[in-house]
Amino acid sequence: MRQAKIERITSETEVRLELGLDGPAGGELRTGIGFLDHMLAQLQRHGRFWLEVEARGDLEVDVHHLVEDVGIALGMALDRALEERVGIERYGSAFAPMDETLVHAVLDFSGRPHLAFEPERLDVAGEAGGVNVYHLREFLRGLANHAGLTLHLRVLAGREAHHVIEASFKALARALYAATRVTRDDLPSSKGVL
Repeated sequence: MRQAKIERITSETEVRLELGLDGPAGGELRTGIGFLDHMLAQLQRHGRFWLEVEARGDLEVDVHHLVEDVGIALGMALDRALEERVGIERYGSAFAPMDETLVHAVLDFSGRPHLAFEPERLDVAGEAGGVNVYHLREFLRGLANHAGLTLHLRVLAGREAHHVIEASFKALARALYAATRVTRDDLPSSKGVL
């Protein structure tokens, strides 16, 4: 079983996260941000992961620190669970529509962190449970940086924050599932290292 446990404690947040890449899907989610729990449940369901998260943070200041640190912890868990990345598909791509919204996530477990996500290109209004598209960007940045992941997330259509963020998590989950499947015996790189 490819799994990892992460404990990340800072002066702003405490995050305990457990990830199992080979299921079963599920796990308790308690971050203190209902909408973030709802988004992490999308990762569980559509990524078919075991994901358990217990997190606390300085929510009296803002949701920013906690959302970002959960992304960092998830990235650390993915990196640890994938170990040397031998046998994985490596690349993943998925579209997710949600009413007026359409999101495309494309990723590569290359070992080279990069995030391409520009929410300014669309006028996405509002927030959902205190979370907006800029918090989504920080979650994705933490994830990409700590998983060694190249991630391109494009919001092709959408105006309402709840739909844009949820479709983003669904597309991300499906792309992560595709990229982390074991489909070969060797390392998916002509360089011999990722």
